[in-house]
Amino acid sequence: MERSEFIKAKRIVIKLGTNVLRHDDGYVSLPRIYAFIESIATLVKSGKEVIIITSGAVSFGKKRLGLENTQGTAIKQACAAIGQGKLMSIYENGFDAYGLTAAQILLTEDDFSVRERYLSLRTTLNKLLELGVIPVINQNDTVSTLNVALRYVKEDMQVCFSDNDKLSALVASELDADLLIILSDIDGLYDDNPKVNPDAKLIKSVPEVNEEIMAMASGVSDGGRGGMETKLMAARLVTRFGGKVLIANGKIPYVIKRIFAGEDLGTMFLPQKENMPDKKRWIGYATNIVGKIIVNDGAKAALITGEKSLLPIGVVSVKNSFKKGDVISILDENKHEFARGIVNYDSDSCRKVIGSHSDNIVDILGFKNYDAIITRDNITIL
Repeated sequence: MERSEFIKAKRIVIKLGTNVLRHDDGYVSLPRIYAFIESIATLVKSGKEVIIITSGAVSFGKKRLGLENTQGTAIKQACAAIGQGKLMSIYENGFDAYGLTAAQILLTEDDFSVRERYLSLRTTLNKLLELGVIPVINQNDTVSTLNVALRYVKEDMQVCFSDNDKLSALVASELDADLLIILSDIDGLYDDNPKVNPDAKLIKSVPEVNEEIMAMASGVSDGGRGGMETKLMAARLVTRFGGKVLIANGKIPYVIKRIFAGEDLGTMFLPQKENMPDKKRWIGYATNIVGKIIVNDGAKAALITGEKSLLPIGVVSVKNSFKKGDVISILDENKHEFARGIVNYDSDSCRKVIGSHSDNIVDILGFKNYDAIITRDNITIL
């Protein structure tokens, strides 16, 4: 895809990483932030819709308190509470100078995981864009239950997002954005780690984020929670629903202006033809997962190649507790997750009908909601 075609976009999500919002000494880089604001204001005044996903609250709070580190949940949450106001005041004052209005939105995992809140959030964001407002979004680190329950999350739960790279992808997906731009302190995706290999080459275009591309990721950025792996995961999600993604170096002067002037900056991730429907995106990527069902090879093949429903006869085992209507993970017998779906029965009922024929459900349970554990319209293949 030509660069001129790639940058054609009406609705744009721009993610600004911690390291591009500050100097190397940790203090706010006001000139760089105001350059972002100026470029974004120009885009909005030209008729484009822009949503900002901003990092930096914890880092700014840490610097304001004069702390050397932010180890421990409570101190991170305290730093976020202090830094968030400082961060937002910069955006508000900056856009106000151009006659534009910024709106702060702080999000937690439940704002995506709970379907009603997800839809409500989409309505609000669409209305803000309709009014010409620039939404400025960040994870609400001060109250996020993810930080409080980190041990539990690691052992039993898959959360919909734990960093702003994934958050930016979820917002882009929710709003059907044409383009997601992720700005960090790296030039893009390299074929090797440029910090180790000086001969590593920048990859200009990626047709598909497959396992070979994912294997090129390494490390976590200094100061942030993401790294190239989280950026590639975000790119894989956005391109799968038909959006475009650009990863570029936010420390390049006037990088946003230069991107939309057609300069060959960063790595382009090209959209896929699949164009997944909104509900399928939400099932597959935008909700927390606790419950799991392991299925046999026949059921896996039926789900992937035949687009069939998941019947109880194909279920091998059930893990954890879940309720009817929850989104659960579907794994094969090697414990590899390959799909997710909205379950028609709670975990206890699922355990009772394992390996049974659908005709026997009512005899086993005393009632019958559906023939299938999960109907095909409520399954997303990952």
